[in-house]
Amino acid sequence: MKLPDQVDVLVVGGGINGAGIARDAAGRGLSVLLVEQDDLAMHTSSHSSKLIHGGLRYLEYYEFRLVREALIEREVLLAAAPHIVWPLNFVLPHSPEQRPAWMIRLGLFLYDHLGVRRTLPGSRSVDLRQGPLGAALQPRFEHGFTYSDCWVDDARLVVLNALGAAARGATILTRTRCAGARREGGLWRAELDGPEGRREVRARALVNATGPWVQRFIQDELGLATRYGVRLVKGSHIVVPKLYEGEHPYILQNDDGRVVFVIPFERDFSLIGTTDLPFEGEAGTVAISAEETAYLCRAVNRYFRRQIDPADTVWSFAGVRPLYDDARANVSAVTRDYVFDLDAAAGRAPLLSIFGGKITTYRKLAEHALAKLAPHLGNVAPRWTARAPLPGGDMPGADFAAYLGGLKSAYPWLPAALALRYARAYGTWTERILRGASGLAGLGEHLGEGLYAAEVDYLMRHEWASSPEDLLWRRSKLGLHLGRETQARLAQWMARVEAPAGRVAVV
Repeated sequence: MKLPDQVDVLVVGGGINGAGIARDAAGRGLSVLLVEQDDLAMHTSSHSSKLIHGGLRYLEYYEFRLVREALIEREVLLAAAPHIVWPLNFVLPHSPEQRPAWMIRLGLFLYDHLGVRRTLPGSRSVDLRQGPLGAALQPRFEHGFTYSDCWVDDARLVVLNALGAAARGATILTRTRCAGARREGGLWRAELDGPEGRREVRARALVNATGPWVQRFIQDELGLATRYGVRLVKGSHIVVPKLYEGEHPYILQNDDGRVVFVIPFERDFSLIGTTDLPFEGEAGTVAISAEETAYLCRAVNRYFRRQIDPADTVWSFAGVRPLYDDARANVSAVTRDYVFDLDAAAGRAPLLSIFGGKITTYRKLAEHALAKLAPHLGNVAPRWTARAPLPGGDMPGADFAAYLGGLKSAYPWLPAALALRYARAYGTWTERILRGASGLAGLGEHLGEGLYAAEVDYLMRHEWASSPEDLLWRRSKLGLHLGRETQARLAQWMARVEAPAGRVAVV
């Protein structure tokens, strides 16, 4: 595809921060180009605990501003993307040998009142000897607490922001690396390496949202220095067969002072994580270790009746959190807040580099990034994303159940499980897959186990999926559900179909 010769903003990095900034900037009327060296959300942004949360444990480190901002964002994202964000009622069993009950009550009181709660219920004490909340736990856990946070499909959140940016005119290029950039005549001249070879583009502003590579990009690709450092912290998760019935997740106080989440995942599984370890090495090749797997199993076995061991793991993933280096010795205490490094001397094209951040606060980070760039870009329109739904999230009253009911009525031939999966993944954009179909045959070739050609075609043409891994593990988690034969047919089908490169064709 033909690149624009010049854009207002070049964003390097297709994780949640880069995609969020691209969407915000495009919605303010700026011309935007986003480049990602791999797939969208391929690294840190698809390897989170998949929570929109304030961060209860961050209160211990007096991160009140960050926690308040994150708590407020829960409600914003619930309204913006009710198909991929929904409430969770966490159960916190009280373990007397860890944090005392009074400390937990105080923390939950602050958690309830630091941010605005419109729809989420407040915390309460619970008797784990009564009802289903304690049924999966060992008998010694008699009391506990519940509180609210939210689930998010993290990789799809990135894709939806990229779709929102493209719908407002941004150009999104995956598998395209920014090989270098230099200031020239008040602009950035950037060299891009992608499927179509090396090309150049000029930009009035450059945003470095490369996550774990933020410091390296400044030094190696730009030949500049930064006063800030990045602290790489490895977080790993395991997925095991479902540990208990019910939709309630648990937050477990571990014996080392950390917490471990156990979350219902993809109907048939439980997601367990995360670890917190210093990391040195290549962020793109990080993997869980045997020691981390054993650590997560031990944490679960301290609480649950059903015991697990590493052999129960059906899938695992690890990511590197690119935290702002605040020089704290304890990696669990390193701030999850974000810091901007703005290099914008008079007459020079601005460079904005992002250190740190968390998925919950990406939208506010994007707003603050645009506020930093506004004086250098001229007349930038005001903030707009707080009340704007993400693609597929424009459901009346943000009522997912009502939308799903309407979808089933409109397409009575669609199997209930498939209707739910489509609605959860695509929201109101489900109709773009179903358009023109009057039965399952209208969805094209059945590749097996509920995967039809119409969905694969949509993901390749409109969501930048170019490999089976993109589709099976980031656009969806079908890799957990589809057998080898279906996955092989998918690979063969994708190899026969050429997806358009570059900017999404929004329809």
